[in-house]
Amino acid sequence: MLWTILTIAVCVYGSICLFFAIFQRSFIYMPTPATPTHDAAAVLEVPGARLRLSVRPLDGPKALIYFGGNAEDVASTLPELAAAFPDRAIYALHYRGYSGSSGQPAEAAMRNDARVLFQMVHDRHSDVMAVGRSLGSSLAIQLAADGPISRLVLIAPFESILAIASRVAPFLPIRLLLRDPWQSWRYAPRVTCPTLILAASHDEIVPMSDTKKLVEAFQPGVATLRVIDGTNHNSVSGPEEFWKALVGERAASPFHPL
Repeated sequence: MLWTILTIAVCVYGSICLFFAIFQRSFIYMPTPATPTHDAAAVLEVPGARLRLSVRPLDGPKALIYFGGNAEDVASTLPELAAAFPDRAIYALHYRGYSGSSGQPAEAAMRNDARVLFQMVHDRHSDVMAVGRSLGSSLAIQLAADGPISRLVLIAPFESILAIASRVAPFLPIRLLLRDPWQSWRYAPRVTCPTLILAASHDEIVPMSDTKKLVEAFQPGVATLRVIDGTNHNSVSGPEEFWKALVGERAASPFHPL
């Protein structure tokens, strides 16, 4: 009887591990559907995919690249960013499989896509700022670590997806199973540009302990942490305090929150 129980338990546990191994990316990426408004978006050709860009064109040296969250339609974010940064051209990337972009989302491919986008933008603008929210924060950190980014802003960033998954499913061998660990802390030590981290005081996905670990991964004096009181992972961009910090305390927000 004991042997039978152990056999059943092993089979059940193995089935759970197999399920996670097969469907793990569906827990990380939640592609947004294509809508007619994306038909006029610019297209970025990358190896294996054609990616949509939501763009606010503007001549001049200044630009901003935006990487959204794992379930965000960045087309809806573009107007707020354009209002916040009237002196910068805005380039918001629709990830593989999101909002009309072809391909399937995966960390290695998305990191390469970010590099291609940066090169295109930097060829047109000498002063490039990077802003990343949640999942997109890891892409923004990467660009700042590898290229000449003038300013970096991270919104509700995480230390790593590996840490989050290990906390959510401590009974699984996450380190062995996870294909896209998204370890932002590996890039942080190479960042030298001014960096602002905007964190929610009650983030239910990224606890403050993880946020502080990410801050500590930067070189001393590079990153500044700003905690937005009374907010969670999704509402962090609601208060006016958030927008003032995002634009560098220039003025009160004249636009709607994300």
